[in-house]
Amino acid sequence: MNSTQFENNNHVILKGKISKLPAYSHTVMGEGFFEMFVDVQRLSDEVDTLPVTISERLITDFKIGDEIGIVGQFRSYNKQDDTKSKLMLTIFVKEIVDPNDLSEINQIYLVGYICKEPIYRTTPFGREICDVLLAVNRAYNKSDYLPCIAWGRNARFVRDLGVGEKLEVQGRVQSRKYQKKIDETHSETRVAYEISLSSVIIVDSSENVYDFAEEDIDIAEAK
Repeated sequence: MNSTQFENNNHVILKGKISKLPAYSHTVMGEGFFEMFVDVQRLSDEVDTLPVTISERLITDFKIGDEIGIVGQFRSYNKQDDTKSKLMLTIFVKEIVDPNDLSEINQIYLVGYICKEPIYRTTPFGREICDVLLAVNRAYNKSDYLPCIAWGRNARFVRDLGVGEKLEVQGRVQSRKYQKKIDETHSETRVAYEISLSSVIIVDSSENVYDFAEEDIDIAEAK
């Protein structure tokens, strides 16, 4: 599979407003990368504040509140925290575009493999939810581990699928605040990033091959 096909496995379009200016993150092969945040409006009044990684070569005179159009990929990477490895998530910018040229505000398309048993549950209000972790192949023998959440009939559809099943999915990237218990008397607010699925299709393939380390995917959260 060539690099273009890998890129087609993971495609994100975002249109939003810059809420945090780029701050230096790391350098790869002499190219500096920065982290920033973009607010993306939902169809409701809620806003998703999403982490973005961008090359120094794409940064211009950004200002807080500037509207921005992004074409890229949703990626994961491991971050060592004390003695535990966390799976961190970010939108990697491939291209900055005129937001007026984008017909979608927040859209993601993925082709990947289920790499943990789906977790099905219902809310106190009876809404059906299923958590699915997808391994999406990237070039140079790398993979991104991306948490997805399915609702209603999509939740019922994916709950019985097994590890290794190949899926083609569409949806949007969202942020979600939750309370993390630290000890018996303390908790803190954290932010999780995930893909809310609107479409799920099983891919008929005889090449259901995936390679992942279980210890790499035990946590899917970002501060």
